[in-house]
Amino acid sequence: MRMLWYSGLYTGKKADLHRADVIRQIRDGKSFPWVYVVTPASNRENILDIYRADDLKNPAYRGREFLGVADGYQEALEVAAGIVGELYEKTGDFHLERLIPEVEACWS
Repeated sequence: MRMLWYSGLYTGKKADLHRADVIRQIRDGKSFPWVYVVTPASNRENILDIYRADDLKNPAYRGREFLGVADGYQEALEVAAGIVGELYEKTGDFHLERLIPEVEACWS
């Protein structure tokens, strides 16, 4: 499956310790029930979505941009909160494509 990883990938503290290994193993389709990814929301009504890495085997995720990776759901919430905080700090609003222009392609 083709996956797009944001070049400035956000990671939680625990996930960052094994960042390269986690990304490689997700790409290889390995099972990681405790690993979560943060993506642009599947619709423009929201900002972000959080998925278990194991869910990425579903073909519906092809071509999605992965913005963050976390070790556990709580860390995924922290990563998502960090993205939203940075978004507001840098742009003054909650339009994710203004912080990460590649997101626009996810909704096209």
